[in-house]
Amino acid sequence: MPSSTAASAITSDAGTAPAVPATEGAPGRRRLDWLDGLRGIAALVVVFEHSLDVLFPEVRSTASPWFDFGRYGVFVFFLISGYIVPASLERRRSVREFWIGRMFRLYPPWALAAVIGLAVTLGGLAWAPPNGLVEHPWISLLAHLTMLQDLLGVPNVVNVFWTLSYEMVFYLLITALFVVGIRRNGAGAGAGLGFAAGAVLVGIGLPKGVLSAHSGTGTVIGAAVLMAGGLLAVMSGRPAARRCGAVALAGTALVLLAFNNRIGGMESMAIIATMFAGAGVHAVQHRRVRRGPALVMLALVPVLTVAAGVRSALLGPDGGPALPASWGWCIAVGAAWLTFVFGLAVRNRRFPRPLPWLGVISYSVYLLHPPIVQLVWRFVGEVPGRPGVLERIGWAVGLVGCVLAASAVVHRYVELPMQGMGRRLARSTRRTGAAPPEPARSETATSVPASAEPATTEPVRTEPAAEPSSRIDAGSRRN
Repeated sequence: MPSSTAASAITSDAGTAPAVPATEGAPGRRRLDWLDGLRGIAALVVVFEHSLDVLFPEVRSTASPWFDFGRYGVFVFFLISGYIVPASLERRRSVREFWIGRMFRLYPPWALAAVIGLAVTLGGLAWAPPNGLVEHPWISLLAHLTMLQDLLGVPNVVNVFWTLSYEMVFYLLITALFVVGIRRNGAGAGAGLGFAAGAVLVGIGLPKGVLSAHSGTGTVIGAAVLMAGGLLAVMSGRPAARRCGAVALAGTALVLLAFNNRIGGMESMAIIATMFAGAGVHAVQHRRVRRGPALVMLALVPVLTVAAGVRSALLGPDGGPALPASWGWCIAVGAAWLTFVFGLAVRNRRFPRPLPWLGVISYSVYLLHPPIVQLVWRFVGEVPGRPGVLERIGWAVGLVGCVLAASAVVHRYVELPMQGMGRRLARSTRRTGAAPPEPARSETATSVPASAEPATTEPVRTEPAAEPSSRIDAGSRRN
C-alpha cells in the first residue's frame, strides 16, 4: 500500500529521542505532536461515530454503510499503540517496570469510566445493562479486571472497552516475545504479515465464542489464572519460570483470539496484524532492521488486511450475502493506514495546538464519552417531535464540550497523578533490586521518551454482535 513517498516517510530516521519526558514546548515534545495529533483526530471521529444515531441519523443511513467512522478511529489508535508500546518495553528493559507503567496508565481512568457507566445505567438514566453482565456479577468483574472481557464472552460494561481487550492481547504477546529474547521491534513486520495472512486465509472460518459456549465461567477463571500466573512467572528471576510464563501468556492470548472472539476471526487477526505492523514501522524508522525486506512485509500488511475485508464483503457473514457495512470496514481501515503514513510524513511540522492537546487527553475522551452520549440521547429523545438541524448541531457542540471538559479534569486529577505514582513505584523496584534480570539484549534499543507512550491506544465502533439493538450499546460489539 505505501507508495515511494510513503516508504520515504517511514524510512527517514527520526533520530534518537530523549530518554526523559520532554517539557512542554521543547523540541523533544514537538517530536511527539504528530502522534498526539493523530490520537486527537481519532478521538473526535470516535465521538462523532457514537453521536450519529442520537443526533445525525441521516449520516448513519447514508455514509456509514460505506465508511465506518468508528473503525477508522480504532485502527488509527491501534497503529499508534503498535508503534510506541513495544518501544516502551524496549526502553524500560524490564517486564516488571513495563507492566507497572501499563497498569497505572490504563486502570485508574478505566475504573472511573466503569463506575460512571454503571451509575448511569443502574440509575435509570440509560438503557438497562446486558443480561450477561448482571447475571454473574463476580465473573463479569473478574473478566473485566483482566481487560480480556470481550474475548471471554462477557458483555462490556462500557461499550468502548472491547478494544482494550485487543490491546491486552497485544501486550501479552509482546511480553512473551521479549522474555524469550525476540526483542527487535523489527519482528513486528514479520508478525504483522503473519497475522494479516491469517486474516485472509482462515479468518472468516474461525469460530466465535466456542470456549464460552461450553463453559463461560470456566473460561473466565482459567484465563484469569493463566494471565496472572504467567505475569508473575515472567517477572521472576528464574529463567525456566520466565519461559513457562511466556508460553502461558502467548498461549492464552492466541487461543482466545482464534476461538473465543466476538467480532470475528478476520477482524481479530487484522487488529493484531495492524499493531505488530506499527511496531515494524518504528523499527524501520529507527534503522533497527534491514529496510528492504521489512518494508515489503509492512506494505503487505494493509494490503492483506483490506483484502481480508474485501473477501468478507464478497462472501458476506458466514458465507451469506455481502453487506455494505463490510465495504465500509475496508475503506475505513485503508484510510486509517493512509492517515498514519501521512502523520509520519509531516511529523516534523508544527501541528495546530488543539490537536496535540486532544491527543494528550484522548484516553479519557475515549472512555468517558459513551455515558455522556447516552445522557444526550435520553434528553433529546424526551423532546417532543424531531429536533431541527440547528438544534441538533447545538446538542453536538454541547456534547463535545462536556466530553472535553470531563476528560481534561480526569486527565489532570486521575491520569497524571496515577502515572506519577506508577513511575515512582517502578523506580523503587529498580533501586531495591526487585526487578529480575532480563535476558541478554540482541541489540541496542532506541531510546523513547516516557511522554511518548500513549495512555492507551484508546480506541471504537462496530460490529454487530448479539447484544442490545441500539447502536451505541452495540458498542460492546461495534466500538
